[in-house]
Order: sequence, then C-alpha cells, then structure tokens
Amino acid sequence: MSFHPEHEIHKRRFGRNVGVGLTLVAFVAVVFALTVVKVTRGDPMQGYDHVIQPASAPVEAKE
Repeated sequence: MSFHPEHEIHKRRFGRNVGVGLTLVAFVAVVFALTVVKVTRGDPMQGYDHVIQPASAPVEAKE
C-alpha cells in the first residue's frame, strides 16, 4: 500500500492556512499585550453600568 502524492491544491491551502493562523496569533498577541499594559499601569478601571461616575462627571468652574 502506497500513499498518493499530495495534490497541488492541498499545498496552496496549507499556505493559506498558515497565513491565517499567523494572523490570528498576531491578533491574540496584540490583545494580550494591550491587556497586560492596561492591568499593570494600575489605573482604576471603571465599567459602564448606567450610573454616573464621579470621576467622569464634568467639573464645574467656581467663580
């Protein structure tokens, strides 16, 4: 029993799959890096929960 030679279309598909895989890995790496930077900066993280946050409210000027 012998193996059949690989068809040319499979080689092209493999090249495309490698390209898509590398793009996906790069995207995940960028998202991970941004997350790590945001967490390590130590800034307070506030989610939007439909409540006015004192830190985001405009400051009124006193005369």
